[in-house]
Amino acid sequence: MKPDLYRLCVASLALFLGLAGMPALAEAPAGKEWQVSSFVLDNGMEVVVIPDRRAPIATHMVWYKVGSADEPPGKSGIAHFFEHLMFKGTRNHAAGEFDRAVAEIGGNNNAFTSYDYTAYFEMVPADALERMMAFEADRMRNLLLTEEVIATERDVVLEERRSRVDNDPSALLDEEVSATLWQNQPYRIPVIGWMQEMEQLNRADAQAFYDRYYTPNNAVLVVAGDVEAEAVKAMAERTYGKIARGPDLPPRLRPVEPEQNTRRTVTLTDGRVSVPSFSAQWVVPSYSTAEPGEAEALDLLAEILGGGTRSRLYQELVVKQGVAASAGASYSGTMLDDTSFAVYGAPRGDASLEDVEQAVAKEVARIASDGVTADELEKAKKRFVRATIFARDRQSGMANIFGSTLATGGTVQDLQEWPERIAKVTPEQVKAAAARYLLPLRSTTGYLLPQAKGGN
Repeated sequence: MKPDLYRLCVASLALFLGLAGMPALAEAPAGKEWQVSSFVLDNGMEVVVIPDRRAPIATHMVWYKVGSADEPPGKSGIAHFFEHLMFKGTRNHAAGEFDRAVAEIGGNNNAFTSYDYTAYFEMVPADALERMMAFEADRMRNLLLTEEVIATERDVVLEERRSRVDNDPSALLDEEVSATLWQNQPYRIPVIGWMQEMEQLNRADAQAFYDRYYTPNNAVLVVAGDVEAEAVKAMAERTYGKIARGPDLPPRLRPVEPEQNTRRTVTLTDGRVSVPSFSAQWVVPSYSTAEPGEAEALDLLAEILGGGTRSRLYQELVVKQGVAASAGASYSGTMLDDTSFAVYGAPRGDASLEDVEQAVAKEVARIASDGVTADELEKAKKRFVRATIFARDRQSGMANIFGSTLATGGTVQDLQEWPERIAKVTPEQVKAAAARYLLPLRSTTGYLLPQAKGGN
């Protein structure tokens, strides 16, 4: 990722992940323009084509099924580090040539790394699509990883960590909360990596990572825009299709998380903090690991509890009681393994952080004991549909929805069937999800506090 856009892309990724389970394709306009096509090249590369003919542009994305949770022990940060290296020179193109080619035609490009995948994208005029494919296919196998390139870019990611994480109290606390929430799962390790391990990353590490994971049979190509599926297939075969299939990778089996049976807290006090805040998190199933209907119920639970201004937390704590400046909930459903469910809040006026935390806990407990109404659930489902309509209105939004799902074990069919599964969720399922998973004695809570006056 280009260093100056790190925070922007992380924020965009969070938005896309929040919408990744919400394609609402059943609501799409009828007709050829919304017919999603998928196929597999002879070398194993998956391809998804999403026609959108409203403008003569195309979004081209390559998703590799490798993220920070796949890194070897002691090599944290190598996935993100390698993302940076992909913008360097190849045997066929000098460093910076790809970026200049995109800029010259008025396009934009970037990349991002998550726990479960790494993605590279370009948004360009549709007639430049095959040229983008050629560039991406070239750097899939032809990078020049010299010692000089490694040393220079390692310094870049080290500075990125200092500026984006070490200098941000909220980012530091997020890292510590994750490391406490996850006791065994590699999601406990930050995507950007731990500083002491990042400092040791070298050319051998990068080359081994490249050779193992950057192969067509470990990648998903998503093209959304003013394109025809058959034309995309022909272009993909002329570019990516020339790359030899890599060795078959073993299943992505990771350490199993032990039973969560204790309440843990993490507290960070910092002089740069002006308003205290808290978050409580639980380990819950994702769309990849949940029993049928569970992930959909958790998604709707997050929406009802704290998904926006119509949610219970906002209406009760911000509007009615006036104790919170902010309050909400989130569920990151598109993960390869189990994921997290979070609630959070910050006080307003004379209210204390304890007041907000207790009020949030009360609302969580109320759903676990009393459930939600049928009308409340129906309104939450409608808000989901509206949100996905907005996501679908952007090519990049649709490309991210499909890419993140396929990179974490889902299928096009899963996305097409998602609206029906959401429609079937009952109030009893939402109540059961809250009662089963959002237990106070199994939460991990993080507190971000201002430095006390006169403190060191």
